[in-house]
Amino acid sequence: MVAGAGTAAAHVTVVAPGAEQGGYAVLTFRVPTESETAGTTALTVELPGLRSARTEPMPGWTATVEKDPESQLATSVTWTADPGVQVGPGQFQQFLLSAGPLPEEDEVAFPAVQTYSDGQVVAWDDVAEGDEEPELPAPTLTLAASSGDGHGHGTADAHGTGSENESAATTEGSATDDTARWLGGIGLVLGALGAALGLGAVIRGRRA
Repeated sequence: MVAGAGTAAAHVTVVAPGAEQGGYAVLTFRVPTESETAGTTALTVELPGLRSARTEPMPGWTATVEKDPESQLATSVTWTADPGVQVGPGQFQQFLLSAGPLPEEDEVAFPAVQTYSDGQVVAWDDVAEGDEEPELPAPTLTLAASSGDGHGHGTADAHGTGSENESAATTEGSATDDTARWLGGIGLVLGALGAALGLGAVIRGRRA
């Protein structure tokens, strides 16, 4: 593996506004092409063992999520450009991943490997020590403390919320049905009464 492609002027980064510990978020990996002669053709990102990792379809790119055979947790994701496709010199590309639950940590690193069309490989996996930024830092995401509102803490919670909403909708629908039946019954009674009064008026008119 080649350690770098010249002096790093820009970095592979990750952003996810509002991401919380233990929650779900859409992670956006921003990948600049630093080479002046080659384009980016692949990106591999290490994941901290996530239960869910779903990629967004991207024209011209194929995404593959690797999972641990035993735990079935997602351990990495790779985006590979189709033949003839690349992120050219002076350009950048964003790769999106819906993932979670995120670790219960203040910061989580996503070491990345960037591959160029000329075969060069850049490993963005250095961890910062102190205030000095490493030459090839791993994309790092700062997580907010859990808000405790129950959102995004696993499929059970999500399904539970859905069941509650469904139950409320069913109850509301049942009440609406009962009201409609009562109104319908009253309408039938009034209609019958009106018909009877009309028939009586006709009979009286004939007698007169």
